[in-house]
Amino acid sequence: MSIMSLPGICEKVAFLSQPAAYGRTACHVDIRETHISWIFLTETHAWKLKKPVCYEYLDFSTLEARRKDCEEELRLNRRLARDVYLDIVPLTLDAAGRLALGDRGRPVDWLVHMRRLPSALMLDRAIALQTWTEEDIRRLGNRLAFFYTEQAARIPLAGAQYRIRLSEDLIDAGIELFHEGCGLPVGLINAAVGIARGQLEQDAALFERRAHSGRIVEGHGDLRPEHICLEPEPVIIDCLEFSAMMRQVDPVSELAFLALECERLGAPRAGEVVIETYCAATGDRPVPAVLDFYRRYHACVRAKIAVWHLRDSAPPSFSKWTNRALQYLRYAAALRAA
Repeated sequence: MSIMSLPGICEKVAFLSQPAAYGRTACHVDIRETHISWIFLTETHAWKLKKPVCYEYLDFSTLEARRKDCEEELRLNRRLARDVYLDIVPLTLDAAGRLALGDRGRPVDWLVHMRRLPSALMLDRAIALQTWTEEDIRRLGNRLAFFYTEQAARIPLAGAQYRIRLSEDLIDAGIELFHEGCGLPVGLINAAVGIARGQLEQDAALFERRAHSGRIVEGHGDLRPEHICLEPEPVIIDCLEFSAMMRQVDPVSELAFLALECERLGAPRAGEVVIETYCAATGDRPVPAVLDFYRRYHACVRAKIAVWHLRDSAPPSFSKWTNRALQYLRYAAALRAA
């Protein structure tokens, strides 16, 4: 690489994959890849590099866009994980064409710098190991109740506007599931999405009332077990930072999504306890129809996201994401009997 050329994503990933990139603090680097990021894990820290990608819902194609998103990720995630999100650090290039973290050279990218969390305490891992307790989940429920009532900004949203957003999300999910070429059963898609849309129409007043009464907040946006660490003070990471609209949620909707994911992983009681704890702490007690709808809604949306992965996945991964979509759709359709 000449001093006049700028490193591409492959050069950046290769550099950040080496322990030497982190000085004397690292002896080993574990690497994780997501749809939009590379994550580099040393023994005690984590470093997230945004991919220079552009999708319908985000644009990381420029250095400035990635820097701004890193700043937003830091700001938003400090709400629920203040001591985890440490700072943002430039990846720089010096006059000799050498990359460095946080040096005085020319910034060629930006990384979010985090404290590494203990993997055994992540909720998805605790579910797999059967090491979580109801007390763990009650602490989590109380932490989230405080967040939604005392920390999260209120979003003034008209009832009809909120209901229409939910309806449009379901319509979009149906269209994506039909047109991704993944061979999902048409009848199952119709059942899952159709039931949810029917309930939203039938119980429109319930959901409009949620918005009208000021329940909509700037929440987390992606409240999954793998984003929750069961430390003595629960920590929630990986807020959905790139879309303000996707973070505008009913807290009960986020908790229903978490309950859905806990059930999918084999721990339905964990989801029940977190919702029970939230309701007791806040006095917000939605009727069962609201929770049932939110579970269906999120199952349909997650099925759509699963088939999105087919766009970029290698053929061996096709069955993984197709089966994941089927799992969500079957869950949504089975709720008909609830």
